[in-house]
Amino acid sequence: LAYYLAKMNGYTALKKALGMTSDAIIDEVKKSNLRGRGGAGFPTGMKWGFIPKQSTKPKYVVCNADESEPGTFKDRDLMRYTPHLLIEGMAIAGHAIGANAGYIYIRGEYTREAKLLWEAIEEAYAKGYLGKGIMGSAFNFDLTVHRGAGAYICGEETGLLNSLEGKRGEPRVKPPFPAQAGAFGGPTIVNNVETLTAIPYILNRGGEWFSKLGKLEKSGGTRLFCVSGHVKKPGLYELPAGGVTLRQLIYDYCDGMISDRPLKAVIPGGSSAPMLTADEIDVVLDIEPLMKIGSMLGSAAIMVIDDSVDMVKLIRRITQFYAHESCGQCTPCREGCRWMEEVIHRIEHGKGRKQDLQLLLDIADNIAGKTLCALGDAAAGPVISFVKKFRADFEARIRSEEHHAQVHH
Repeated sequence: LAYYLAKMNGYTALKKALGMTSDAIIDEVKKSNLRGRGGAGFPTGMKWGFIPKQSTKPKYVVCNADESEPGTFKDRDLMRYTPHLLIEGMAIAGHAIGANAGYIYIRGEYTREAKLLWEAIEEAYAKGYLGKGIMGSAFNFDLTVHRGAGAYICGEETGLLNSLEGKRGEPRVKPPFPAQAGAFGGPTIVNNVETLTAIPYILNRGGEWFSKLGKLEKSGGTRLFCVSGHVKKPGLYELPAGGVTLRQLIYDYCDGMISDRPLKAVIPGGSSAPMLTADEIDVVLDIEPLMKIGSMLGSAAIMVIDDSVDMVKLIRRITQFYAHESCGQCTPCREGCRWMEEVIHRIEHGKGRKQDLQLLLDIADNIAGKTLCALGDAAAGPVISFVKKFRADFEARIRSEEHHAQVHH
């Protein structure tokens, strides 16, 4: 806490916020062009503005710290190194929407980070930054850490809220959206760790300043990119939103490919993002440019893949993950993910048939857009992109099996 107060002007933004109206705070966040860093990219200020001013039920601020998207590790470091930044961001959010309670729903596997958060929260209570009459104002705010139990589906905001309430972690039917009826039936904002840690900077330096850090009109601030895979310098990179292409990130920041092998493919936004080929990497790393070419920025988890990788095995592993993590509530996702896994497994183990590729596309089409939450889309998108862009890899497996069968016959 001492470091945070001295070196990072800790809790000065909260003090400033306590002297502002909730409308003024929300306006600054709107001006900042901060968009949700959890994957959906929804404008944060607009989301806060959906919370009704008057409510008969208590309002809540919920932080989604269930960082379960494969390839993503940014929130973990934010909680590990600057837990107070998150606490301050949540307290400001609470004041802005009129909430007196907040929950940090943290991934069950993040035992170290959960412990650090608890310690930081205790420090904040001791110093009067949480609790009753914060900094001598009339504002009360309590904060709790709630640990998940290792379910990917609880990263979906309504699945997370069900789990927080002690129910089975499965997504809810929307509407009503959390802004109207969220945690315990009260109006709730659910924001990602990275989103909430941007709030103190926005309050201290102004929404306009934050907005100008981004290079595209709709996206303000900087983004944390989690780079893993076959690059010389994997890690976490903070860069202006919309200010860098995928090629620049791989070759200028990460020093290119390990052993200088050829790049084969890139997953640009966590395992649920459709795959890009080596000739699609001149795309600007932001929400709209990636959408335009049929993929997504998601959680900005960039996995770089060289030509040594068995693409059939890779997509089987990704599909196996979604089949395992499906909550089972929607039939297309529950059955379809398992079927896709079985068909790909068959191809991988030399039992594939020519019609299997069309079968995979048909199954994926029966899942995408036909489920309550985005897990179905997350499973279908990568399969469609793999089959369409790396068809030759699948066909080679199927052909070699057919050849083997003829010889055997």
